[in-house]
Amino acid sequence: MKHLSFTFMIFCMTAGAAQADCYADYKAKQDGPLRLHYGVTQVRGDCSVRSAEDQLRPALERDGWQLLNVLGVFDDAGLEERRGSAGDYFLRY
Repeated sequence: MKHLSFTFMIFCMTAGAAQADCYADYKAKQDGPLRLHYGVTQVRGDCSVRSAEDQLRPALERDGWQLLNVLGVFDDAGLEERRGSAGDYFLRY
């Protein structure tokens, strides 16, 4: 039984490390004057649009931005192709 418990503990510890990183791309705006930006952010926890929205909204609001929408979530494979489009907002929030 001890061997089984130890094996299970090791499995649980390594399962989290095996998860791929999660990222989201989004659009945000500021008013007066109108400014728009496209950005990419890393999503912690659940890799979902909802989780990305919940993390982004308060972070953007602190800097005077309003989240318009999260376009989608993706893994490492889609990260570099978005770097140029996101510019200064690549992994900023």
